Amino acid sequence: MILIRSLLFNIFFYGFTILACLVLVPLVLFPRKVILGTALFYLKVVELIEKYILGLTFEVRGKEYLPQDGSYIIAAKHQSAYETLKLHNLFGDPSVVLKESLTRIPIFGTFLKKLDIIAINRSNKEEALNSIVEGTKRMATQNRPIVIFPQGTRVAPHTPVDKKPYKGGILKMYKNTDLKVIPLALNAGLFWGRNSFIKRPGRVIFEFLPPIEAGLPEKKVMEALENRIEEKTHQLMREAQEEFPHTRQVKLIGAPS
Repeated sequence: MILIRSLLFNIFFYGFTILACLVLVPLVLFPRKVILGTALFYLKVVELIEKYILGLTFEVRGKEYLPQDGSYIIAAKHQSAYETLKLHNLFGDPSVVLKESLTRIPIFGTFLKKLDIIAINRSNKEEALNSIVEGTKRMATQNRPIVIFPQGTRVAPHTPVDKKPYKGGILKMYKNTDLKVIPLALNAGLFWGRNSFIKRPGRVIFEFLPPIEAGLPEKKVMEALENRIEEKTHQLMREAQEEFPHTRQVKLIGAPS
C-alpha cells in the first residue's frame, strides 16, 4: 500500500509541479505580491495531495515561542524537502537562506528571486557569511521571519552530528543582529526521506523550542542550538516510530542517549 501511495503521490506531485511551472511562467512579470499568492496556492494544492493521496499531515507545537510581530530567526533541522514545502504555511512570508545555485534553475529560480530569499555562494565561505548577515539585516527591515538550516543541507535521520556538523552562518546572524533565534525540531525524514521515492503516511511534527538566550559566547550558542534541536528531534522521531510502526525501519543512528 505504501508503494502504491508513493507512486500515485509522485505522479500527481511532480506532474502538478511541472504543469504549474509552465502555466505560471507569465506571472514572473508581475509584482512580488502576485508571486507570493501563487506560491501559497501551489503549496496548498501540494498539501491536499499529501493528505488525500499519501495520507501525510503535520502538527505544530511550541508556537508560543514565536514573536507576535517583527523579524526573527528560525534555526531549523533539515531532513527532507517536506519542511521546505511548509515554510510559508508556518511563517506566512519567510525569507529562506538557500544556496545560490537554486536561483539559476530555469523558471523555478526566477520565482525564488521574486520571493526574495537570501542566496549564498557556498563555494566562497567569507562571501557566503557576508551575504547571510547582509540578507538578515535587510529582511529585518521588512519585518519578515528568516529561516536557516544550520547544518547547511538535508540530513538523513540516521546521520550523526559529527558527520554533518552545524555551520557558522547562524553564529553570524546571532552576533550581528538583535533578532531572537528560535530552534525548530522536526521528524519529517521518517516519512519523506532524503532523495527517496518512498513517502510514508503519518503525521510530521514541527516543534519550536525556547529562543537562544542573548549575549552567549559563540561556543555556548552552538552547543545550546545543537543540543536542543538534536535532543528534541530524536524525541519526535521516537514518538513517531511508536505511533507509526511502518517508520521503524528507519534507523536512528547517533541518537542522543
